[in-house]
Amino acid sequence: MTRILITGGAGFIGSAVAKKLMDRGYKVVLLDNFNDYYNPRLKHDRIKKFLKGHKFKLYKGDIRDYKLLEKIFRKEKPDKIIHLAAMAGVRSSLSNPKLYADVNIMGSINLLELAVKYKIKNFVFASSSSVYGNNKKVPFSESDPVDNPISPYAASKKADELIAYVYHHIYGLNITALRYFTVYGPWGRPDMALFLFTDAIIKGEPINVYNYGKMSRNFSYIDDIVSGTITVLDKCKGYGVMNIGGDREETLTRYIEVLENCLGKKAKKKMMPMQPGDVPSTVANIRKLKKLGWKPTTRIEKGIKNFVEWYNEYYGI
Repeated sequence: MTRILITGGAGFIGSAVAKKLMDRGYKVVLLDNFNDYYNPRLKHDRIKKFLKGHKFKLYKGDIRDYKLLEKIFRKEKPDKIIHLAAMAGVRSSLSNPKLYADVNIMGSINLLELAVKYKIKNFVFASSSSVYGNNKKVPFSESDPVDNPISPYAASKKADELIAYVYHHIYGLNITALRYFTVYGPWGRPDMALFLFTDAIIKGEPINVYNYGKMSRNFSYIDDIVSGTITVLDKCKGYGVMNIGGDREETLTRYIEVLENCLGKKAKKKMMPMQPGDVPSTVANIRKLKKLGWKPTTRIEKGIKNFVEWYNEYYGI
């Protein structure tokens, strides 16, 4: 039976991918350090509540701990890896660049080294739409130049892509870097806009609307992200970089409008200038991943509704 190691397994995407893989009969091993980038309670609840009823092995630890990683590889003998563990967030990386480089780059190198040593079949890891920086051409395509990142987070993800190619070239590893575009949905990250907006609107507090609302995104629903990630895991060959996101560009103002409708309450908007490190538009060309037979199916009207229902239940509102 195929055994899959998921780093960042208590995270938003990691736990959702783990659940789907276990539903399909895979053996899953999770690794997470449960750091405090956001409230660790949510990570623990993903393990205890969201994954309740599933059988898996969970290790608590850091991807920078090579000895721990080797112990896991030696004992669990994974066939494939989904590497999602990372320091996330553009804005936080501006004040902690050394931490982002240490975790995101050195931690990834540890996993690549062990992937070679233990003859891992497929290695899929999380890159980010942030690598495109201020590219003017939209939608963003994998062939676009990404040599001008505008945050330490984006630079660390671009570095991961380059290093991963080296390991493919020298050792023949099958590696795919997935550039995720603005993932949202139930059990999502509290530092993301949908979570922050929902919390503020319910409390009657103002929401910060950056770039005076002149923003657009490929908002990507978690179920679509999960199915796309697993599709790539199954079909990963050689080295590749792939965009993974929604197939429709949505404005930030429309996103907020749909949320207001789901909450039955208007937002108090505080219009703000663009934040350092952020970009006005991240829109994905997803033709490459579609060729593998995948396509996103969830519109924001349904996705936001699902999130709000989960939020109300989780927080007892």
